[in-house]
Amino acid sequence: MHTKYCIVPPNIPAIFGVKNVTVYPNINTLLKILPDNTQQRLMHETMRAYSAACNRVSSYIYRVHDLNQSSLNKALYYELRETFALRSQMAQSVIKTVIARYKTVLANENEWLPVSFKRPEYDLVWNRDYYLTQGIFSVNTLAGRIRLPFHQEGMEKYFDGTWQFGTTKLVYKHKKWFLHIPMSKEIPFLDDVDVCNVTGVDLGINYLATTHDSKGATVFFPGREIKHRRAQYAKSRKKLQQRGTASARRRLKQIGSRENRWMQDVNHRVSKALVESQPAGTLFVLEDLTGVRSATERVALKNRYVSVSWSFFDLRKKLEYKAFAAGSKAIAVDPKHTSQTCPKCGHTARGNRNKKKHLFSCQRCGYSSNDDRIGAMNLHRKGIEYLSAVAAE
Repeated sequence: MHTKYCIVPPNIPAIFGVKNVTVYPNINTLLKILPDNTQQRLMHETMRAYSAACNRVSSYIYRVHDLNQSSLNKALYYELRETFALRSQMAQSVIKTVIARYKTVLANENEWLPVSFKRPEYDLVWNRDYYLTQGIFSVNTLAGRIRLPFHQEGMEKYFDGTWQFGTTKLVYKHKKWFLHIPMSKEIPFLDDVDVCNVTGVDLGINYLATTHDSKGATVFFPGREIKHRRAQYAKSRKKLQQRGTASARRRLKQIGSRENRWMQDVNHRVSKALVESQPAGTLFVLEDLTGVRSATERVALKNRYVSVSWSFFDLRKKLEYKAFAAGSKAIAVDPKHTSQTCPKCGHTARGNRNKKKHLFSCQRCGYSSNDDRIGAMNLHRKGIEYLSAVAAE
């Protein structure tokens, strides 16, 4: 028999006092553009100049170890304009692009390593380097702005005035031109939303997500097939890395892009299923796994890739904006002891959980269940506590 939980209070206007929240859906659209021969020549020239300028900035940054936008502008701005014939905004974009690349390297490697731009590329800032309207793409080149058409099928909904376009990347691949465009929008959370359900969502690897809601129902979203496929990707990458040839490096890049697109699709489908499985007005409660990378780097070497590279944050962000759009809410809470605390008697101990068997067994009251389900139950409890705390303010 399922335990029924009373959610208090049943109605919180503009939930937790939030009326409008800017949500970043992490939607990335691949848009095919259709330049004529003259426009293609201009874009090729611009991309080559942009990449060459990036390499100039990169060599300077690597020499002086400076990532300050202001000081780099003073040192390099006029040189970039004169040497590479860049327009004003392009010179600014080049410096920002290289700074971002070095910050990524430092975050991943924790040391200064040289960054090179081997292929022509061009990062476009919205409303400065480019803008989009229905049917027309305008882009800045060395010779000034050009306007060209694009395939707009499926893009119509993004021109309703509510979507914001981010910094996009111009790509030339297989003799075709594409834009990679990140988009976001502000989604209002309605004042008359009733909190009618709390659902704890435990994210994991063997189970991508495990939920426990206010009706006492638990649902598992299997992840073993996903885990197996990612292991195959890792095996293929290891073989190519050992080979070390130019063709192997190209293949490595292709595999990485393919895996990233596939994992993005998995997270979209899982987050959509989570939202659709619960009624509007649901409070989704997840663990704040911001520090999961540093924590999982202590696991066994053979399991480190799976643990460290798992896209928990991406799945959480997708769930957040889909929940908003469906009239619900998602919050992240402190994950401390969520898998070690008994949801029945409250006893907390590391020995309650057997990680190898994925089994939780309370040393005090004897309550036993799957450890992922326990995590979801405790997150459900934290959600109710959160509502009660807000109501008491």
